[in-house]
Amino acid sequence: MSNLFEAAGLEKGAPRPLADRLRPRALSEVTGQDHLVGPDGKLTRLLKGGRLPSLILWGPPGCGKTTIARLLAGETNLAFEQLSAIFSGVQDLRKAFDKAKLNREQGRGTLLFIDEIHRFNRSQQDSFLPHVEDGTITLVGATTENPSFELNAALLSRAIVLTLNRLDDTALDSLLQRAETETGRPLPLDEDARHGLVQMADGDGRAILNLAEDVFATVAEGAKPIGREDLVSLVQRRAPIYDKGREGHYNLISALHKSVRGSDPDAALYWFARMLEGGEDRLFLARRLVRMAVEDIGLADPQALVITNAAKDAYEFLGSPEGELALSEAVIYLATAPKSNANYAAYKAALRAARDQGSLSPPKIILNAPTKFMEEEGYGDGYQYDHDAPDGFSGQNYFPDEMKRRPLYYDPPERGFEREIRKRLDYWAALRKKRG
Repeated sequence: MSNLFEAAGLEKGAPRPLADRLRPRALSEVTGQDHLVGPDGKLTRLLKGGRLPSLILWGPPGCGKTTIARLLAGETNLAFEQLSAIFSGVQDLRKAFDKAKLNREQGRGTLLFIDEIHRFNRSQQDSFLPHVEDGTITLVGATTENPSFELNAALLSRAIVLTLNRLDDTALDSLLQRAETETGRPLPLDEDARHGLVQMADGDGRAILNLAEDVFATVAEGAKPIGREDLVSLVQRRAPIYDKGREGHYNLISALHKSVRGSDPDAALYWFARMLEGGEDRLFLARRLVRMAVEDIGLADPQALVITNAAKDAYEFLGSPEGELALSEAVIYLATAPKSNANYAAYKAALRAARDQGSLSPPKIILNAPTKFMEEEGYGDGYQYDHDAPDGFSGQNYFPDEMKRRPLYYDPPERGFEREIRKRLDYWAALRKKRG
């Protein structure tokens, strides 16, 4: 009978996952978040001040958000209530609020922990506001998504956002050492395989402990440590943390774009490969490469736009996986091309002028006169045909009469092909000044 109770999880001796057994019992034991829970950490200072405000814990999976929330309740003697926004609705929230009100009547506060809080809609998020304001609850929300994108401004204004770090290799290895202490045996992996296990965890503390538990359970105690290849066949490699519809998507494309702009082909290829591995839409990448060609290279290398469009066509023609090589070629070309944002800057400057100046008419000298009336009104009167002018350049004014010629919209740098364009513009500017 005892075994049945243990199997049902009703006894203290029932099996518990390694990650649960190693859950920190104090904030100081939380790994990899010293900026929050270290001696001078933000949370440490808040707790020393005797006040715990509502918090939003933002960080990747397995970095300790739930653990910190539970420990905060213990540190402050608050009743702990936990809900998941994935599985909870309005009725669950009402019950939690009612329970918190009862706790308050009995002289005890409530820490309400909401996992995946970004999954709640706007009205559900608004329902927290009165209970946070009157002190019925101290809200602690956990999210893997950027709060500024996913949470209401009203809710954010009533909470402090704390950013939790992805666990680095040192933090992950310290978790493996704790696991070895807990199990009383060394992890049966050679040095290369141990490093591989850290890589597989991809910054997720819960993941590395689950993977380690699989290794402990599969490799017999006293057996020879296994290598990386055996490890790969033993446990399935986790996909990189990359949500192509959310913040990870924007972070990585930003990294790719800035690496190209910074003329670093190796970094650009790395971020490009990361996005491919994460399952990013290849045509999205092709579109972004075209954007980089016109924004960051422009006429410094006019072939950049040709190359990126050709890469997009090649990918559509070849498909995966061969087509990705054409996109990779475009990444290298863009990263190694001379850089100029003169086109981008000129476009924005001209757009501002068009908006600021209103609906000014072109000067009459450059208007056609298809009717006798328009001819009598002076349309086209005095127009100089540039091909008949010396040097093929008349130097006429093409701006509205009411609008003074301003400094250049397009100001090409002395780089790449734009060096030649700069010479032409300077030559024409000299002729224009000479001819008044």
